[in-house]
Amino acid sequence: MATVNFLYRSTRQTANLVARLLFTHNEKNAVLGANTEYKVDATYWNANHVPDKKTKKIKGTKDVDIINKRAKVNTELKKINDHILTAFDLVNPDNLTKEWLQTQIDYYYNPPTEIEDEAEPLPTELLKYFDYFIEQKKNEVTIGTLKKYNVIKHLLQRYKKPLKNEIQILDVNESFKKDFEKFCIKNNYAINTISKSIKIIKTVCNHAKQNGIQTSHQLENIKTPQQKTEKIFLSFDELQQIENIDPCKLNENYTDAKDWLIISCYTGQRISDYMRFTKKMIRYERNKQSILKPFIEFTQVKTDKVMIVALHPKVMEILNKRNGDFPKVISDPKYNLFVKQVCRIAGLNEITKGSVLVDLNKDPKKDVVKQFRKENGLYPKWELVTSHIGRRSFASNFYGTIPTTYLINVTGHSTEQMFLAYIGKSNKDLAIEMTNYF
Repeated sequence: MATVNFLYRSTRQTANLVARLLFTHNEKNAVLGANTEYKVDATYWNANHVPDKKTKKIKGTKDVDIINKRAKVNTELKKINDHILTAFDLVNPDNLTKEWLQTQIDYYYNPPTEIEDEAEPLPTELLKYFDYFIEQKKNEVTIGTLKKYNVIKHLLQRYKKPLKNEIQILDVNESFKKDFEKFCIKNNYAINTISKSIKIIKTVCNHAKQNGIQTSHQLENIKTPQQKTEKIFLSFDELQQIENIDPCKLNENYTDAKDWLIISCYTGQRISDYMRFTKKMIRYERNKQSILKPFIEFTQVKTDKVMIVALHPKVMEILNKRNGDFPKVISDPKYNLFVKQVCRIAGLNEITKGSVLVDLNKDPKKDVVKQFRKENGLYPKWELVTSHIGRRSFASNFYGTIPTTYLINVTGHSTEQMFLAYIGKSNKDLAIEMTNYF
């Protein structure tokens, strides 16, 4: 006989529930735990699913919304419960492990694809399956993510070229990882680029595993270490330098780029989002003092999340001088060139540690495809400026002066931990900053 219950095992306000399977085997009680994807609020869960210590019963409520929510939650948890118990009845208890339970929960959310006998079997070669994976994901992910998948597929093709045999999905193990890393390092790829590539290769292999294709038992234990990178951002003083540029020194393109740069540093968005800003997205809401305040509402391209961001007075200054319009739209490659020149003209020449894209073909022929790699070193700061610097500048400049919860709401990070890593705050940094409150 087996039972399943659900626990809230996090210190966060909202978190995924943990499923716990309890059963008896060989006259011994056993307990297995695994994470579900069902997220609830801690306050709600403790009030509606944790029994009272004295009565051992769940407290009642007359709130219709709470009753309906409880019914909805219980319905979903019963589905997960039934799924686990059905799987339990089909397995030898000797083979039950925490990993087995986690796999069953994963199957609940992503059932293995059943392939009809007459259908063509899925490929077991890594590159061929990569094509299948991309085809399956094309309607689920952004264009940018699909581009990343294709870049890594092409990297795999270059890695495979001198090899005699096709790379099988089953071949993706520690030995493959080490050999792939050697190839990438030899071809001047950065450590973090290699790490991201291996992560996506693992993702593809796990997708194949979900579809019944055998993978290496070493797959899950393949580690992808990250190298700490410099967090380049523009301080408020540097932004003032940019604002103070003599207009006579800027042509029309540089003026548009300068204004976009300032807008990005005070809205904290990616270029894929702020380059789409129009005055039609702006609306006004009253604050607690009944003063009308400007906001911009849009949907993020990368996350498909609806965002409502307050517009800083610096942004409104730019819009007011442009009769309410945003600057002219600039393509990503041109914008990256223009903002570097704007920052050069502003005098941002401080020698700074960072990385720039360098063409590996120092003197390439016309018919040779250019190959760019990031090269670490010391450079004038203006050379390190890219379209992403606005988002990082916003997060770094306002950290400590605006509550982190509000900043995360603007940047769109999933957790505070991700946000702090993004701006490069270590435990030591946090400890030092905490002394300001003592």
